[in-house]
This record gives sequence, C-alpha cells and structure tokens, in this order.
Amino acid sequence: MKTKHYKRKRINKSLIPNIFTLINMFLGFSAIIMLLKGDPIIAGWIILFAMGFDAIDGKMARLLGVDSKFGIEFDSLADTVSFCVVPSLLVYNLYVKGLPIIIGVAISFVPLIFGTIRLARFNVIQESPKSYYEGITTPLSTVIIVSFMLFNYQVNSGFGDPRIAIAMVIILGFLMISRIRIAKFPAFSFRAGRSNSLRLAGIIILTLSIIIWKGLVIFPLFTIYISWSVLNWLLNPNRFEDELRLGAPNEIK
Repeated sequence: MKTKHYKRKRINKSLIPNIFTLINMFLGFSAIIMLLKGDPIIAGWIILFAMGFDAIDGKMARLLGVDSKFGIEFDSLADTVSFCVVPSLLVYNLYVKGLPIIIGVAISFVPLIFGTIRLARFNVIQESPKSYYEGITTPLSTVIIVSFMLFNYQVNSGFGDPRIAIAMVIILGFLMISRIRIAKFPAFSFRAGRSNSLRLAGIIILTLSIIIWKGLVIFPLFTIYISWSVLNWLLNPNRFEDELRLGAPNEIK
C-alpha cells in the first residue's frame, strides 16, 4: 500500500512540469491562430507569455526531481511549435512581401529549420549540466524577432523595415547553431553565486520594465544582451570555465 501511494505521488509530481510545457505549446498554437487571423501583435504578446512557461518547466522538473527523457522531448516539441513555426510564419506574413515566392519562403523557413536543428542537436548531445548554452536558444531568437515587431509598432505603428528584419532573421539562424556561449536563465535564488544574482536581478528589472514600457524595452535590451554575449565570447571564450574554477559550481543547472 505504501509503495502504491509513493508511485501515485511521483506520477502526480511528474505532471506539473509537463503542464507548463503543455501551456507553452497551447500558447504557440494560439499565436499561430492569431497570425492566420491577421493579428500579429496579439500573437507576439502570446509568444512572450509562452517564453515564461518555457523557462519554468525545466526548472520545475529539476526542483521536484522528476526530470525525464520524455519531459525533454515533450519540451522540444512544444518549442518547435512556439519558437520555430511561429517566428517563421510571422516573418512570412510581415517581412517578405514583394520578394519572389521561392526567396520569401526560404527566408521565412530560416527560424524553423535552424531552430529544429538546434533542438535536435540539444537532445542528442548528452553532456553534464553546464551554466551556458552553445548558440542562442530558440526562445531567445524568437523574442528578438517578435520584439522587433512590437518595438516598431509602438514607435510608429508599423512592423519595421523588412530589410533589417530579413538580415536579423538570417543572423539569428546562424547564431542558433553556432558555438557562441550564452548564459542560461538564472536560478531563482540570490544564493547561487554572484553571476547568477546579477542575471536574476536583470530578469526582475526587465520584467518590471516590460510592465511599465511594454514593447519599447524588450527589443533594445535583448539585442544588447545578445551582442554583449557574442562580444564577451569572442574576447574570452573560456569565461564560464574560469567562473567555475573560481568557485561558482552552484550556477550549473
């Protein structure tokens, strides 16, 4: 009887992170519906909410001790919908009009193909936990594309220069499969090391800024963050190993 109760408790706990993943997928599907209905702004905000649930599910699984291969695969499938299909559809709807159909489809395909390659590579390579990702993540690439649209819409009621958007999409595609090291989302604790505390404080400030200024702050701040990460990696590619040697093992999640 005790064994059955324990198993039932484990099963219930394992459902919690998968529920967050399911919400992420549902929001991605909802964003696709909004794009098909011709409302990219609502779709953009929906995807930003999806990012929040995507950031929580993995940490919740590790916190509860129920992380599993199924959870990893399920999360990747949800990310394919929210952060690969949605940005590709958004690019096709807004930024490739007037181009030959083949070129327009090829450019729009970039977030989907490079994003799925990145997700597949992440699942195949089995490594010990690290404090960084190699290449920018699919949610991070998506937030740049979506926030570019939201920023321009709030500034001048447009969606932004298509030439800038197309160049940005291609660069982000290659960054997703690059070896550039990007710090992971911080642990929800100010006791996990100085670097983690600074990143967590930055997330809190960013969240408050979004509530106050909405689309005006997301694109500039995330662009600065990615540019800083790329520059930092070029100048010091072994930065994360140096931090580990200096005594920040708790930052590896």
